[in-house]
Amino acid sequence: MTRILVTGATGNVGSQVIPELKARGEDVRAFVRDADRAAGIFGEGVELASGDFSDEASVRRAMDGMDAVFLACSNQPQQVEYETRVIDAAKSAGVRRIVKLSALGAEVGSPVAFWDWHGRIEEHLQASGVPSVILRPTFSMTNLSGSAEAIKHTGMLFLPADGANVAMIDHRDVASAAAVVLTGDEHAGKTYTLTGPEVITFERVAEDLSTVTGRHVQFVAVPGEAARQSMIEAGMPEFVAGQIVAVFGFLRRGFQNQTTDSVRGLVGREPHGFARFARDHAELFRIGDEMASVASGVFNSAEREVKT
Repeated sequence: MTRILVTGATGNVGSQVIPELKARGEDVRAFVRDADRAAGIFGEGVELASGDFSDEASVRRAMDGMDAVFLACSNQPQQVEYETRVIDAAKSAGVRRIVKLSALGAEVGSPVAFWDWHGRIEEHLQASGVPSVILRPTFSMTNLSGSAEAIKHTGMLFLPADGANVAMIDHRDVASAAAVVLTGDEHAGKTYTLTGPEVITFERVAEDLSTVTGRHVQFVAVPGEAARQSMIEAGMPEFVAGQIVAVFGFLRRGFQNQTTDSVRGLVGREPHGFARFARDHAELFRIGDEMASVASGVFNSAEREVKT
């Protein structure tokens, strides 16, 4: 049995890694800020370590006795500081394996800040000398949850994704792959690009959402600047909005338009396609019986830009 610390434990991927590990009979500890909330999510059988990435002492306490660490943190300006702190604590504690959740595009100096941060963390991890595995997933299907309210109220998927073809991935497949490499010595030193089973357009996304919601969903291509302004008007920090638009710029240029067999090779099955994801999360996108007469301001402004 391997003793594994999962950071980012209540995130989209981390919350799925934990049951995957438990199903394998592993001893799991979750690093969480809110232990009561985490207990409600994971139930019995998962040890909780309360703490925060900003609190070095809590990170070191959580690391005590661990054999492996799943390293994940939300994209935020302190991400490099937080994740390198975990790496240093793991090295000091004698951890034998770190699995880093990164992103396809991770590279120091990338014009996308999120990818630059991942690149810096990867460099620090490799320099640490701790045996490690890097997972670089493509665009996550869960990112579309940010458009759920617009789909419910307008029947439209507004994104700056005109012409984008993406091998997007289900977060559950990322978690399944993570569980495999967390428990196997043969993966040390490897980097895996994780993709879905096919390259799809956002028009196809809208079609699949139409099928599961029982109502026509239309993809509306929004210019990048209009999308940025809409996100800012909705309350998103200007920096974050700009970075999201930058990511879509790469997607439009075909940056993630190829699949790999990494998920199949690691997990032993085909990764989930978007149709499966849409079906399993239909309630998130399902539109009410009556469409709202006026869409929210964030999407109204984007639509006006499209028409001009």
